[in-house]
Amino acid sequence: MHAFRTRWSRLAAVGLAAALSVGLLAGCTSGGTDDDVVDRGTSNEENAQAGETVVIGFSGPAADHGWLGAINTGAQAAADSFPDVELKVAEGTNDANAQIAAVETFINEQVDAIVLLPTDGAALTEVAIKAMQAGIPVINVDREFSSPFAARSTILGDNYGMGVSAGTYICEQLGGEGFVAEIAGIDSLPLTQDRSRGFKDALSDCGLQVDARVAADFTVAGGETAASQLLAANPQIDAIWNHDDDQGVGVMAAINSAGRDEFFMMGGAGSKNAMEAIKADDSVLKATVIYPSTQAADGIALARLIAQAKTMGDLITPSVPNRIVLDAPVVTKDNVDEFIDLAFAS
Repeated sequence: MHAFRTRWSRLAAVGLAAALSVGLLAGCTSGGTDDDVVDRGTSNEENAQAGETVVIGFSGPAADHGWLGAINTGAQAAADSFPDVELKVAEGTNDANAQIAAVETFINEQVDAIVLLPTDGAALTEVAIKAMQAGIPVINVDREFSSPFAARSTILGDNYGMGVSAGTYICEQLGGEGFVAEIAGIDSLPLTQDRSRGFKDALSDCGLQVDARVAADFTVAGGETAASQLLAANPQIDAIWNHDDDQGVGVMAAINSAGRDEFFMMGGAGSKNAMEAIKADDSVLKATVIYPSTQAADGIALARLIAQAKTMGDLITPSVPNRIVLDAPVVTKDNVDEFIDLAFAS
């Protein structure tokens, strides 16, 4: 956990603009004198200093998936890393009504901020607005609310970007020729649709297409069933993108059972077992695309800044952004050591 605490904050700023020097900015003002000062809000040093204790309520879905488990432990680890944060954690649930009740409790307790990964963004929107109207800033994680008034700040993984990253990697490996297959997650979810759309768009740029596609359900059993169907229907495959490393455990079981190895596969999300297999380089799994399990940890850090009226020190604008989309990098054997400490257990 120590490695997580020392490295999770690095991902919080992925995709944000690098800070320009104050001196350069001062030279661009109308007076251009040494006395010109640019107010950039609080600095990184000021942000690191302990302030008044803030009480943050955290609620997320049940940890019935490795990625969701990492979301919950990451939120707690982030809170523990700050001496001025007290975290109140609601029991994880996939029942929207139970999560609404948890947020109502946070409102009644008058917490200083709420970090919320909703089991259903639309269903939790009304109670999130209620919290905002009560003066409690809400940090929306991963699954978006249906109103811009429901959150002070939203932090997301890049589902469309995951598809683009996967398609780009496969294009680079195949050189524009080959049979490409896709094993998606739950097709009814917008995140799955976004991933597939990004994948299709990236493949089209190099003249490839999705030649075969099946959908699973983000579970090991579902992955094995979907992969078995895919392999049985297609005797020759050159590349597979599996959307989720948790369901990828089942996908790999189906591949091994079928004795197929004429293709390479890449995964999605960034589990530890996937990264270990990539590092060992002894299977068809050659890469995975990160979908950060640090989102709730980043949400805790943002909630602390907002509750203490601090800003993001590396930005010129003296405020915390209202929307942050994290990166979706590809992990291969060449860079796996940069990411494996942040990986989650399937």
